[in-house]
Parts: sequence; structure tokens; C-alpha cells
Amino acid sequence: MAKRDYYEVLGLARGASADEIKKSFRNRARQLHPDNKESGDEAAFKELAEAYEVLSDEQKKSSYDRYGHEGVKGSTRDFDNVDFSSFQGFGMEDIIDALFGGGMRGGFSGGGGGSRSGPRQGAHLRYDLDLEFLDSVFGLEKKITVKRLEDCTTCEGSGAAPGSNLSTCNTCQGQGQVKQLVNMLFMQSYQIIACPDCAGSGKKIEKPCKDCKGAGQTRKSREFDVKVPAGVKDGDRLKLQGAGDKGPRGGVFGDLFVVLNVKDHPEFVRDGFTIHVKQPISFSMAALGAEILVPTVEGAKVLKVPAGTQSSSQLVMRDLGVPHLNNPSRRGDHVVHVVVETPTKLSGEERKLLEQLAEIRHEKLKVSAPVPDKSDASSEKEASGADHKKDSQSSSSKKKKSHEKEPEPAEAEDKGIFDKIVDVFRPKE
Repeated sequence: MAKRDYYEVLGLARGASADEIKKSFRNRARQLHPDNKESGDEAAFKELAEAYEVLSDEQKKSSYDRYGHEGVKGSTRDFDNVDFSSFQGFGMEDIIDALFGGGMRGGFSGGGGGSRSGPRQGAHLRYDLDLEFLDSVFGLEKKITVKRLEDCTTCEGSGAAPGSNLSTCNTCQGQGQVKQLVNMLFMQSYQIIACPDCAGSGKKIEKPCKDCKGAGQTRKSREFDVKVPAGVKDGDRLKLQGAGDKGPRGGVFGDLFVVLNVKDHPEFVRDGFTIHVKQPISFSMAALGAEILVPTVEGAKVLKVPAGTQSSSQLVMRDLGVPHLNNPSRRGDHVVHVVVETPTKLSGEERKLLEQLAEIRHEKLKVSAPVPDKSDASSEKEASGADHKKDSQSSSSKKKKSHEKEPEPAEAEDKGIFDKIVDVFRPKE
């Protein structure tokens, strides 16, 4: 069966503009798509798709205008093998995107085999940046070197050696995509994937570029300035837009994410915007009060220790902590944890002074064991003698009545809990 004229299929006269072709295709596609229960016609929709693929591409359109169907033979897809049932439930714009690479939304690609979103963006990269503790508090600017993919300067990203030609890929017929059958348990489905032979470019390289081995890209070292703001913390990420890999075949650059690794400080401990530090002081400083130099992120600062300060007390130095990330004028506090140290070695003079202090404060450095009261001891002795006498009388009474048997229940009641347990577990005779 002879093919109909493509202009006739679209309902247009020869010489129609690109906008007229686009508008006519959209209107007819909505009417003829198989999902349309009233006017859907799958065969007519496939014929319409083929006509649009040719007339929306300037090169194919020119060849068709001069030589008819023979001029574009082999350059169009076989829409008879497209499974339109796989598009069920999708909007018309999504279906057109899948068929023609995003033409209806961002300008038609002319059937050139691009993906729905056009050239792919390059990969995002990660760079781990080690920071000193104080650099995370106050921020800094630093240069970093990153190796990223860029277009090969020899072949200008084409992957072909200079002077060689690019031919249409036979596997995908220049579309850059192929349909793949996927088996899913008890059903089969089709999915559109990038052509494995041309990597989605739609072109085959006859002679690959020596520098990039036909990939069209090489990895190069680039320097970037990283501005680390004040107040960042360990694990924060900074985004450098467009500093990642270059997208293949005209794709845009990806982004670079700088991950900050903040080193620990030997003295300071950070908790949010607050910095904590441990400060030892002597007994006399704690008792009398003093002014001492305390380490802070801005260097040593004077701190007044009140008289009578106890060990583990916390003294706060306002606005000497970490600046707020989005508001550097605001800062956290610097908290000093006081530790009163006890001297382990004393000179003779120090010992004498401390003994005098203890004497003034009526503090006893030595105590004696308590001596029992004599009157209490004689009372205890008398009580002990009376008990002994009572026990003797009881024993004598028991001897007199030894011939008399006491009832067993009474004897059992006098037994302790331990004796009862022993009786229970004693072997039977």
C-alpha cells in the first residue's frame, strides 16, 4: 500500500511553516491517539507521527520536498513497532516527549534522537575539605583543585578524530534511543533506553579521537575559589554551581559539593554556637577570688573569678562563641568550666599556713576513736550477769523435767527458718 503524502496526513499545503506543522500535529494527535475513545485510531496516529518526524526536521523536510518518500527512506523510525499501550495513562505532552525527545515543550529536535530533557547534565562531584577548628569559626577563602570531565579540545567533544566523518548509527537509525523489552514476572513491558552502540548520540564514529579514545571528553584539573563562611560546622556542604563534570555532547556542567571536615581542638569543645573550655584554678583563687587569663577563639581574655567559687562551677563569657552562620553579627557564648585543683606536694611553709588556717576555722585534722562510758560498761556487765543467771535456772529446770516430753508442735514453733529448711531437705531414714 502506497504511503500518503506527509503534508496531506497533516492537512497542510506544501511550504507550511514550522509553527503550522507543529500546531497541526498537536491538534490531530489529540484526536487520533488510541486513548481517545471517540476518535482514536492507532494506525492513523502512527502515520501522523511518521509524517511529523520528517516535516519537523529541516534537513529531512528538504529532502522529502525534493525526492518524496524515497528521499527519506531509512531515516525514519518504524512506528508500526511502537507499543502505544505502554503510554496508557500518560498525558499527550508526555507521549510526544517520549516519541520526539521533548519537542513539544522545548522546541522540536527534528527526530534527532535526543532524550526528553535534551542533552544530559554532567555528573555532580564531591570534594572533602579539611578545616582547622578556628577556620570553621571565622571562615576563610581557599583554593582547591578538582579533576573534572570537559570536552576534548582535539575533537571538540565529538569523539571523532579530526578529518574523520560521523555516520548514522544503524542500530537506532540516528535516533539515539532503542526500545527494550523487559520481562516482569507474568507480564512484559517496553522501555526506551539510550542506544548502546552510539551511547545515545545517534552517530557512529568511524575513526575515534586518539586523545579521548572516542569518548569526546577528558578529565582535566581545574582550580576553584571556595569561600567558607563563618560559623560552619563539621559535615556542612558548600555548593559550587557548574563546577562538576561537563555533560556529554553539549550537556551543561554538573555541580561541585564541598564537604567540610572540621578538626577537633585540643582545648575547645563546640556545642552549637557555644564553646566550652575547662579552666583549672588554685584553692586560694577559688576562696579569695581572682582575675585570670582564659583561652578563647579570639586569644586569651581576662575572666573574673568570684570569691568562694566551687569546683565544677560554670562562668559564662558572653558573645565569644561561634558566629551564627547566616547572621555573623550574632555569636554564641564561651563557657568556662572551673576545676579547683588540690596541691599534691606542699612545702613546709605551705603546710604550716594551711594548718594555721584549719586552726582558725576550728577544723580538726585528726580525730580519736570514741571511748566507751564506764557507767554504761558496768550496766552492760550487770545485765549480762542477770542473763547468765537466768539461763542457768532455765537449764536446771529443763534437767528436772527431762523425763517429761514436750509437745512436738511447740518444739516446731521454736525452730528458726533455717532449721525448718534443713528438716525439709534432710534425708529420710
